[in-house]
Amino acid sequence: MEFHGCDKIYVLRIGHRPGRDRRITTHVALVARAFGAHGFILGDVVDQRVVESLSKVLKTWGGMMRIEQGVDSKKYVVEWRKRGGAVVHLTMYGVHVDKVISELRSLGKDILVVVGAEKVPPFFYTESDYNVAIGNQPHSEVAALAVFLDRYYMGSELYSTFEGAKLVIEPSHRGKKVVRVA
Repeated sequence: MEFHGCDKIYVLRIGHRPGRDRRITTHVALVARAFGAHGFILGDVVDQRVVESLSKVLKTWGGMMRIEQGVDSKKYVVEWRKRGGAVVHLTMYGVHVDKVISELRSLGKDILVVVGAEKVPPFFYTESDYNVAIGNQPHSEVAALAVFLDRYYMGSELYSTFEGAKLVIEPSHRGKKVVRVA
């Protein structure tokens, strides 16, 4: 899946605790895929189960994503910026998404979206180019990522098809219709 005319977006998940956050982190990765991100990076830890879950969905439901894990999150952010990319940290303490989304769309740069789990170190607040809030109330990082990507792509990601899909959903008013295509 490729959004023409758009720069690439990658999602960096920080603070993942394998024993506690596996399901939520998997959902962050799935939202990243479904809502148009080009890559998912699991920072600072290796959790093969998260990567296997995402890889299985990619194999069955299609699409391509760069997947990395175990990278040093702080170094990744620093290198991302050195290579000319922008870093967007999703936090309820940031500037409302509606005030910055047009500017982000017009940057002409790849964007690294930082999504936290546990308490986020001050480094990510100071080293990010943008601290962006999806409202200023406590909420799920999964929801924040979905809203951010939806606002960035202006809803177009909801109509995407995924190349290489073996299964596709045929929308219906009642029941479930899944069609095997490959």
